[in-house]
Amino acid sequence: MDSDWASDHLQTIRTLMERSALYRRALAPIMIVVGSIGLAAAVVPCFVRIESNRAFALFWLGISLAALGASLLLVRRQALKDAEPFWSPPTRRVTQALLPAFLVGLSVGAYYLLGESAPAAWLLALVWIVAYGCALHAAGFFMQRGIKLFGWAFLVFGCAALLLSPFWPPLQSTAAAHFLMGLCFGALHLGYGVYLYFTEKQRAAA
Repeated sequence: MDSDWASDHLQTIRTLMERSALYRRALAPIMIVVGSIGLAAAVVPCFVRIESNRAFALFWLGISLAALGASLLLVRRQALKDAEPFWSPPTRRVTQALLPAFLVGLSVGAYYLLGESAPAAWLLALVWIVAYGCALHAAGFFMQRGIKLFGWAFLVFGCAALLLSPFWPPLQSTAAAHFLMGLCFGALHLGYGVYLYFTEKQRAAA
């Protein structure tokens, strides 16, 4: 039984490494779509009052569900295009790597929805940014190193904003929290998606 498990595990890792270029190529449209959703969402608070902690958590949790749904549809379309199963062993491995940090983010978001005495919303934004960076870093062990570096960008940005906040009070506001969410989950995703699109296009041409 142990030898069978080890063999299956090694085969999964080998498959992940062999398909890392394919996954990198499939990430481009996902990142572009998620980034576009994030940027559009960041504009909404300019016209609609979303200031309370609960409203902030509800709004961005809804946006995250929309982005996740769009990502799953794109992944499914790619799987059908390549005649591959959607819930393959490599997909399960990547999902397992993402789940712990995603669970942390979901739990903290739920606390803000249910708790009356939750801290300021900008702290929730930083927790989400750092947790997402951890999730990407974990998934990066099964893909090319670009996604791991992308995760580090979230980690560094979130930690730097936290350390800077005592010296720059404007960061400790709901308006700043919306800006941070739009910058990280919108602009960074969109920029990374455009980078992946053009670099893969150049590789294909070569």
